[in-house]
Amino acid sequence: MSSKEKKSVTILTESQLSSRAFKDEAYEFYKEVRKSQPLYPLSLGALGKGWLISRYDDAIYLLKNEKLKKNYENVFTAKEKRPALLKNEESLTKHMLNSDPPDHNRLRTLVQKAFTHRMILQLEDKIQHIADSLLDKVQPNKFMNLVDDYAFPLPIIVISEMLGIPLEDRQKFRVWSQAIIDFSDAPERLQENDHLLGEFVEYLESLVRKKRREPAGDLISALIQAESEGTQLSTEELYSMIMLLIVAGHETTVNLITNMTYALMCHGDQFEKLRQQPDLMNSAIEEALRFHSPVELTTIRWTAEPFILHGQEIKRKDVIIISLASANRDEKIFPNADIFDIERKNNRHIAFGHGNHFCLGAQLARLEAKIAISTLLRRCPNIQLKGEKEQMKWKGNFLMRALEELPLSF
Repeated sequence: MSSKEKKSVTILTESQLSSRAFKDEAYEFYKEVRKSQPLYPLSLGALGKGWLISRYDDAIYLLKNEKLKKNYENVFTAKEKRPALLKNEESLTKHMLNSDPPDHNRLRTLVQKAFTHRMILQLEDKIQHIADSLLDKVQPNKFMNLVDDYAFPLPIIVISEMLGIPLEDRQKFRVWSQAIIDFSDAPERLQENDHLLGEFVEYLESLVRKKRREPAGDLISALIQAESEGTQLSTEELYSMIMLLIVAGHETTVNLITNMTYALMCHGDQFEKLRQQPDLMNSAIEEALRFHSPVELTTIRWTAEPFILHGQEIKRKDVIIISLASANRDEKIFPNADIFDIERKNNRHIAFGHGNHFCLGAQLARLEAKIAISTLLRRCPNIQLKGEKEQMKWKGNFLMRALEELPLSF
């Protein structure tokens, strides 16, 4: 989308937000609308009318606003209820990311003990072993595609082991995950995604049957136990929760590792500073989360009660989508917001969200990124981008900021 086109556009569509062209120019677009139109109109097809939120303070306010609901059943009456866009939708959407209190609290409690500080720290040696094993495979070649060879397999192995999922199935998750996060109402895409989600549901049914027969000390076995007790978890919630943990358990971290490496490759002074001062790693990770937020746009929130924002009435049933990427580049909060600075102070980014739905796996993602990047820089000190940075392509994707590939030589 060119600057001329942006000025003439009054409403953005889902297909525009999901396009590679938008991703390429998103930061300039966000900068413009933060100044002139912080409540930007959207047309979301079957989902109806919506608004894109670009400012940090608005994002904080709305992420905690009880007038916004994640579960559309808490907004729409039975007569107003929209038809399911996907045949397999009901089996995969009854998770905590799509729920409101008290259901959200109940569902989150069932899994949060697996993501405590103590439990995450126990994974450190395992993550380190995975990182070293992955680099052992590619280091003799002096080349790798960071996404396929390192950033994707590392977190998918970790979450698979936590859940008790066979590692040989992990490549399937990549395809299924893309279908889930591919927010599109294009008929041909809907049909393809519905087919893939049907495969995912069949896989989950088979996996759960096996875990019922042979329970183990993994997270899926614990969730099945909660489901068998009846009042804590329904069968649909069980499938949905497993799906969410698989997808959210790796997708964000893939982007964090990739986007951080890309930012370092594009900012040689910061890369050299981090190599010379590895104690800056934690600060560098926070800056990477802010600079190229792994989750660009939040999942949708529905307006349950009308309210006014920037003089505009937000009506009941309107959709709210918050750009975490834009909020994290807000000049009023972050001085020199478009500069990648691994020593940035008071970095109050919201890359992992805010409020009730703050990412449960944030600490795990940070640890995986710390080990992955530290190991990469230590073992491949001469690493560099293979090709020009202008050749790197952002995926056309609604929710995520993700590179298609990141070729590196060392």
